[in-house]
Amino acid sequence: MAAHNEETDRARRMGAPACPIQSRLFPPMTRRFALFFAAFAALLLAGLLGTTGGSRAAERQILEIASRTGVHVFSVELATTDAERAQGLMYRKSLPDGEGMLFDFDKEQPVAMWMKNTYVSLDMIFIGDDGKISRIAERTTPMSERIVSSGGPVRAVLEVVAGTARKYGIAVGDRVGHPIFSGR
Repeated sequence: MAAHNEETDRARRMGAPACPIQSRLFPPMTRRFALFFAAFAALLLAGLLGTTGGSRAAERQILEIASRTGVHVFSVELATTDAERAQGLMYRKSLPDGEGMLFDFDKEQPVAMWMKNTYVSLDMIFIGDDGKISRIAERTTPMSERIVSSGGPVRAVLEVVAGTARKYGIAVGDRVGHPIFSGR
Protein backbone atom coordinates (compact mmCIF):
# COMPACT_ATOMS: atom_id res chain seq x y z
CA MET A 1 0.00 0.00 0.00
CA ALA A 2 1.34 3.45 -0.93
CA ALA A 3 2.05 5.96 1.76
CA HIS A 4 -0.52 8.69 2.19
CA ASN A 5 0.81 12.20 2.59
CA GLU A 6 0.10 15.83 1.70
CA GLU A 7 1.98 15.58 -1.60
CA THR A 8 -0.22 12.68 -2.74
CA ASP A 9 -3.39 14.62 -1.78
CA ARG A 10 -2.20 17.72 -3.65
CA ALA A 11 -1.35 15.61 -6.74
CA ARG A 12 -4.84 14.04 -6.72
CA ARG A 13 -6.51 17.45 -6.48
CA MET A 14 -4.49 18.55 -9.53
CA GLY A 15 -5.79 15.53 -11.49
CA ALA A 16 -2.67 13.38 -11.32
CA PRO A 17 -3.03 9.63 -10.91
CA ALA A 18 -2.49 8.17 -7.47
CA CYS A 19 0.35 6.04 -8.77
CA PRO A 20 3.38 8.00 -10.02
CA ILE A 21 4.42 5.08 -12.25
CA GLN A 22 1.12 5.36 -14.15
CA SER A 23 1.78 9.00 -14.95
CA ARG A 24 5.25 8.24 -16.33
CA LEU A 25 4.14 5.28 -18.48
CA PHE A 26 0.86 6.74 -19.74
CA PRO A 27 0.79 10.53 -19.54
CA PRO A 28 -2.69 12.08 -20.02
CA MET A 29 -1.97 13.18 -23.61
CA THR A 30 -0.88 9.67 -24.59
CA ARG A 31 -4.00 8.16 -23.04
CA ARG A 32 -6.21 10.63 -24.95
CA PHE A 33 -4.39 9.82 -28.18
CA ALA A 34 -4.74 6.08 -27.54
CA LEU A 35 -8.49 6.47 -26.96
CA PHE A 36 -8.85 8.60 -30.09
CA PHE A 37 -6.84 6.10 -32.15
CA ALA A 38 -8.89 3.15 -30.84
CA ALA A 39 -12.16 4.93 -31.69
CA PHE A 40 -10.86 5.87 -35.15
CA ALA A 41 -9.69 2.29 -35.81
CA ALA A 42 -13.10 0.92 -34.75
CA LEU A 43 -14.93 3.30 -37.12
CA LEU A 44 -12.55 2.48 -39.96
CA LEU A 45 -13.00 -1.25 -39.42
CA ALA A 46 -16.78 -0.89 -39.31
CA GLY A 47 -16.68 1.01 -42.60
CA LEU A 48 -14.51 -1.62 -44.26
CA LEU A 49 -16.71 -4.45 -43.08
CA GLY A 50 -19.73 -2.63 -44.44
CA THR A 51 -18.28 -2.62 -47.98
CA THR A 52 -17.18 -6.24 -48.27
CA GLY A 53 -19.00 -8.60 -50.57
CA GLY A 54 -19.86 -10.93 -47.72
CA SER A 55 -23.00 -10.10 -45.86
CA ARG A 56 -24.25 -6.67 -46.63
CA ALA A 57 -26.76 -5.15 -44.27
CA ALA A 58 -28.67 -3.40 -47.02
CA GLU A 59 -32.21 -2.18 -46.47
CA ARG A 60 -34.71 -4.66 -47.90
CA GLN A 61 -37.88 -3.77 -49.75
CA ILE A 62 -40.95 -5.76 -50.70
CA LEU A 63 -41.52 -6.74 -54.33
CA GLU A 64 -44.52 -8.70 -55.62
CA ILE A 65 -44.92 -10.77 -58.76
CA ALA A 66 -48.42 -11.63 -59.98
CA SER A 67 -48.25 -14.92 -61.90
CA ARG A 68 -50.85 -17.47 -63.00
CA THR A 69 -50.32 -19.26 -59.67
CA GLY A 70 -50.91 -16.18 -57.50
CA VAL A 71 -49.06 -13.23 -56.03
CA HIS A 72 -45.56 -14.03 -54.79
CA VAL A 73 -43.80 -11.73 -52.33
CA PHE A 74 -40.02 -11.25 -52.26
CA SER A 75 -37.72 -9.32 -49.96
CA VAL A 76 -35.16 -7.58 -52.18
CA GLU A 77 -32.07 -5.43 -51.87
CA LEU A 78 -31.94 -2.52 -54.30
CA ALA A 79 -28.88 -1.94 -56.50
CA THR A 80 -29.26 1.59 -57.89
CA THR A 81 -25.72 2.92 -58.33
CA ASP A 82 -23.08 1.75 -60.80
CA ALA A 83 -20.99 0.41 -57.90
CA GLU A 84 -23.93 -1.49 -56.37
CA ARG A 85 -24.91 -2.96 -59.74
CA ALA A 86 -21.30 -3.97 -60.47
CA GLN A 87 -21.05 -5.73 -57.08
CA GLY A 88 -24.50 -7.32 -57.26
CA LEU A 89 -24.61 -10.70 -55.55
CA MET A 90 -20.90 -11.42 -56.06
CA TYR A 91 -19.17 -13.47 -53.37
CA ARG A 92 -22.40 -14.51 -51.67
CA LYS A 93 -22.32 -18.17 -50.67
CA SER A 94 -26.11 -18.51 -50.51
CA LEU A 95 -29.36 -16.74 -51.34
CA PRO A 96 -32.48 -17.76 -49.40
CA ASP A 97 -35.72 -18.55 -51.21
CA GLY A 98 -37.94 -15.47 -51.24
CA GLU A 99 -35.02 -13.03 -51.30
CA GLY A 100 -33.20 -11.36 -54.17
CA MET A 101 -31.65 -8.24 -55.61
CA LEU A 102 -33.41 -5.71 -57.83
CA PHE A 103 -31.05 -3.90 -60.22
CA ASP A 104 -32.66 -0.56 -61.13
CA PHE A 105 -31.22 1.10 -64.25
CA ASP A 106 -33.45 4.20 -63.83
CA LYS A 107 -34.72 4.14 -67.43
CA GLU A 108 -35.34 1.51 -70.07
CA GLN A 109 -32.21 0.39 -71.91
CA PRO A 110 -30.61 -2.83 -73.18
CA VAL A 111 -28.86 -4.54 -70.27
CA ALA A 112 -26.10 -7.16 -70.12
CA MET A 113 -25.52 -9.20 -66.96
CA TRP A 114 -23.01 -11.91 -66.03
CA MET A 115 -22.24 -14.32 -63.21
CA LYS A 116 -18.59 -13.45 -62.57
CA ASN A 117 -17.63 -14.18 -58.93
CA THR A 118 -21.21 -15.24 -58.19
CA TYR A 119 -21.27 -18.61 -56.41
CA VAL A 120 -25.04 -19.14 -56.47
CA SER A 121 -27.00 -20.13 -59.59
CA LEU A 122 -29.68 -17.52 -60.27
CA ASP A 123 -32.81 -16.82 -62.27
CA MET A 124 -32.55 -13.38 -63.90
CA ILE A 125 -35.92 -11.74 -64.50
CA PHE A 126 -35.81 -8.78 -66.92
CA ILE A 127 -38.54 -6.18 -66.31
CA GLY A 128 -39.78 -3.21 -68.35
CA ASP A 129 -40.62 0.24 -66.97
CA ASP A 130 -44.29 -0.78 -66.76
CA GLY A 131 -43.43 -3.74 -64.49
CA LYS A 132 -44.04 -6.35 -67.18
CA ILE A 133 -41.57 -9.26 -67.37
CA SER A 134 -39.98 -9.35 -70.83
CA ARG A 135 -37.44 -12.17 -70.43
CA ILE A 136 -36.31 -14.78 -67.90
CA ALA A 137 -32.84 -16.37 -67.92
CA GLU A 138 -33.24 -19.47 -65.75
CA ARG A 139 -30.54 -21.33 -63.84
CA THR A 140 -27.57 -19.20 -64.85
CA THR A 141 -24.14 -20.79 -64.47
CA PRO A 142 -22.21 -19.72 -61.36
CA MET A 143 -18.84 -17.99 -61.93
CA SER A 144 -19.50 -17.70 -65.69
CA GLU A 145 -18.38 -14.63 -67.64
CA ARG A 146 -20.86 -15.40 -70.42
CA ILE A 147 -23.08 -12.37 -71.11
CA VAL A 148 -26.78 -12.73 -70.30
CA SER A 149 -28.60 -10.15 -72.41
CA SER A 150 -31.96 -8.55 -71.70
CA GLY A 151 -32.94 -9.05 -75.35
CA GLY A 152 -34.30 -5.49 -75.51
CA PRO A 153 -34.79 -2.39 -73.36
CA VAL A 154 -35.62 -3.04 -69.68
CA ARG A 155 -35.84 -0.86 -66.58
CA ALA A 156 -34.67 -3.49 -64.08
CA VAL A 157 -33.41 -7.00 -63.47
CA LEU A 158 -34.50 -9.13 -60.53
CA GLU A 159 -32.03 -11.82 -59.45
CA VAL A 160 -33.44 -14.65 -57.35
CA VAL A 161 -32.15 -18.12 -56.51
CA ALA A 162 -32.24 -20.57 -59.44
CA GLY A 163 -35.51 -22.43 -59.84
CA THR A 164 -37.67 -19.64 -58.43
CA ALA A 165 -39.36 -18.82 -61.76
CA ARG A 166 -40.34 -22.44 -62.34
CA LYS A 167 -41.32 -23.04 -58.70
CA TYR A 168 -43.77 -20.10 -58.66
CA GLY A 169 -44.88 -20.30 -62.29
CA ILE A 170 -43.36 -16.90 -63.11
CA ALA A 171 -43.42 -16.25 -66.86
CA VAL A 172 -42.87 -13.60 -69.52
CA GLY A 173 -45.81 -11.18 -69.42
CA ASP A 174 -46.34 -11.44 -65.64
CA ARG A 175 -46.43 -8.20 -63.67
CA VAL A 176 -43.98 -7.05 -61.01
CA GLY A 177 -45.15 -4.65 -58.31
CA HIS A 178 -42.59 -2.27 -56.82
CA PRO A 179 -42.47 1.55 -56.54
CA ILE A 180 -39.86 1.90 -59.33
CA PHE A 181 -42.32 0.63 -61.94
CA SER A 182 -44.87 2.96 -63.53
CA GLY A 183 -47.52 0.25 -63.85
CA ARG A 184 -47.45 -0.63 -60.13
